[in-house]
Amino acid sequence: MPLTALDLTLLIPLLSALIFALIGHWRHTGWLNCLFTALTWLASLQLALQILNQGPQLAHDRLFYIDAFNVYLIVLTTFIGMTTAIFSRPYMAHELTTGRVNPKRMRIYHTMYQAFLFSMLLALTTNNLGLLWVAMEAATLATVLLVSLYRTPESIEAAWKYFILCGVGIAQALFGTVLLYFAAEQVIPQHENALLWSVLHAHAHQLEDTVMSIAFVFILVGYGTKVGLVPLHNWLPDAHSEGPTPMSAVLSGLLLNVGLYALVRIKVLVDGALDHNLAGYLMMGFGLLSFSVASFFLHRQKDIKRLFSYSSIEHMGLMTLAFGLGHPLATFGALLHMTVHSLTKSAIFITVGHAAQIAGTQSIDKIRGLIHTQPPVGWGLLIGTVAIAGFPPFGIFMSEFLLITALMKTGPWLTLPLLLGLGIAFAGLFKHVQPMVYGEAPPGQHPVPANMLPVLVQLGLVLWLGLSIPLFLNNWFDEATLLITGTSVWSVL
Repeated sequence: MPLTALDLTLLIPLLSALIFALIGHWRHTGWLNCLFTALTWLASLQLALQILNQGPQLAHDRLFYIDAFNVYLIVLTTFIGMTTAIFSRPYMAHELTTGRVNPKRMRIYHTMYQAFLFSMLLALTTNNLGLLWVAMEAATLATVLLVSLYRTPESIEAAWKYFILCGVGIAQALFGTVLLYFAAEQVIPQHENALLWSVLHAHAHQLEDTVMSIAFVFILVGYGTKVGLVPLHNWLPDAHSEGPTPMSAVLSGLLLNVGLYALVRIKVLVDGALDHNLAGYLMMGFGLLSFSVASFFLHRQKDIKRLFSYSSIEHMGLMTLAFGLGHPLATFGALLHMTVHSLTKSAIFITVGHAAQIAGTQSIDKIRGLIHTQPPVGWGLLIGTVAIAGFPPFGIFMSEFLLITALMKTGPWLTLPLLLGLGIAFAGLFKHVQPMVYGEAPPGQHPVPANMLPVLVQLGLVLWLGLSIPLFLNNWFDEATLLITGTSVWSVL
């Protein structure tokens, strides 16, 4: 039986992790990592074309389910995995040269990189909510080893905090999943199918509402830890600041998205079971709290990677608020925001990684004059910050505009705190970034080997999506909006 595009999308990173574990590190391992991630991306493109032409698909005895909601996230995940691998080749080679890592740790890095990518793709493609939980836990274990890669006391502490907090969180998600199964087995005769999302979706209106409400509370706490929602966010800044920068790029660009994806998938089931918007209100509350707290914390950061980790918390709060609102326009905007935030933030972390290598530190006060020392890195950081702050014509401006429009239609009282938070976040970012880019370069600051092509491509895509969304992507977003809210975005325009 020939391998399908779905099979290849999952098997390539899994086999790549096994290969790296066996062969260890050698001079061209970075290039091999780029090759494997490129092949995974090509396989995901073939899968996306199939879904575009044939519609949603079930595979392998309904164990996997691909539709408009997850197919674009699959392509986004493999694309960012590929561009980050391209960035990490010279970055990690520099870390090896300076002695921050040794060949044994490089072996761990490449193995866990591919294992993490496989876990994320498995979480996105599976139709089984139990397997979704397993994939999220596997991603936790892979990233713990990446966070602690440098083996400094700070990195080990950050990895331990990450493991404990996410472990407790994922335990709550497991209990919520058990409750969901309990509700499902009362109405689904074939108990072995009681955790299949496609089956649950068809029977959502029959599920017991009280059990589903309690289940969602536990699942929100569990997967909300992965999303980095306040007050479950404490692991995120430490993990970003102490781990290697390529890991920060994939954490912000991939893991947070997949955690939110899991929440939204289960919210669809809860909305079908309840006559009220409990799930939406809870998500709106956590989202607004996360957005507000992160906006203020941007002003207090002294580490460049912690600065942009709080920016990730801010934007995940915005997306959670938008999905919780439940308006088709807000949901469409949230789907677009997931895409442009992932592209922008991973591009920013690429420039941040090179900036820290140029200055020899992650301290914001000691990174100065990047635009003079290494202009591509300086310009990359400046343009990335402009994009993430929501300046037009970048895509984040458009997604935030859609959210604000939806808020003015359904909850106008929320518009003022949202605009105020955006202004505070903007001030916090540029307060730190302006002197890092334009300040006077300190003596001894020298350029480093840097591949800025991924930054150029990703920020170019964000600019393009701000000016015009391609028809196929627009259709995917609209189909996903219809699935999540029950209403097409065009019906409210």
